[in-house]
Amino acid sequence: MDLWDLTELDVAPRAPVVLHSDEGAARVIAINLPAGEELQDHEVHEHAWLHVHQGAVEVAVDGSSRRAGPGALVHWRPGERHAVRAVEDALLVLLLAPWPGPGHPSLRARAA
Repeated sequence: MDLWDLTELDVAPRAPVVLHSDEGAARVIAINLPAGEELQDHEVHEHAWLHVHQGAVEVAVDGSSRRAGPGALVHWRPGERHAVRAVEDALLVLLLAPWPGPGHPSLRARAA
């Protein structure tokens, strides 16, 4: 069993912390996103779940956005373009699964 107390994590801005990474299963990352900063428009190869532990963010897909506060859980499908902007200092937990997803660059590098 693994257990993390999110209230005790020391995650610096722009220095995400990988809490767990299990090839074939999932990767879990803690992110400190200061107010006004963003994870710019991007997509990933995996399903992505974003949990807002503290603070608030604005999540955007296809030109529409919604605010997500403490306790919110957001899901994006593989390849779904999205952006995340902190409207308050935010502590986030990102879960990517399966890790790495089909087409991920790390898989292509191994096949070469």
